[in-house]
Amino acid sequence: MTDQGIELAVSTVIFALRPHPTTGETTLWLPLVRRIRQPHEGRWALPGGPLLPDEDLAASARHTLERTTGLSSSYLEQLYSFGAVDRSPQRVVSIVYWALVRSDEVAGAVDGENVQWCVADEIPELAFDHDGIVQYALNRLRAKITYSPIARFFLSPEFTLAELRAVHEAVLVKRIDPANFRRQALATKTLVPTGSQLTGTSHRPPALYRFQVTSSDRNPR
Repeated sequence: MTDQGIELAVSTVIFALRPHPTTGETTLWLPLVRRIRQPHEGRWALPGGPLLPDEDLAASARHTLERTTGLSSSYLEQLYSFGAVDRSPQRVVSIVYWALVRSDEVAGAVDGENVQWCVADEIPELAFDHDGIVQYALNRLRAKITYSPIARFFLSPEFTLAELRAVHEAVLVKRIDPANFRRQALATKTLVPTGSQLTGTSHRPPALYRFQVTSSDRNPR
């Protein structure tokens, strides 16, 4: 490491739900960018870059999301700061945010020449310490979905209980008993029946719900 001071950078872990390329099951994905310069030229990394003098942290993270995917996010939260001395040849402290993108929006994501979406649990070896950052973000998401209504940021404003359960199953990577999930979800008192039903089904139309959002549940960005 050379004595050139400390550089501040902002990176963004962007999660979305897409079908798995092999199984077709709903799975967590995230976009990666290919580095075009040293160090780690040619390796995949999280999107991000140096913090600009005229940009605050959240704005930098939002711009990274928009620049990388062409999308915006209704959920953006600061994840953690990573500043190990040996994480880069030059001393860099990264402020990392994580964003969630709704399933009905991710189809419009831009795939650039040096941008690739990957299954979150099947990413290649990344540059710097980004493997550990992705795992940290996954752990945070998987913990938070068990006690908060964060799943709503993957869903349309109105949804069925089966769609909500599918989000939990995709994030937690496990099957969940439908009857138990229904009972537990309704017991939280965070779901409000809309009085409408999903149309176009060949069987009994399932009821549609929405989240009852309180001030403490709003986007923490």
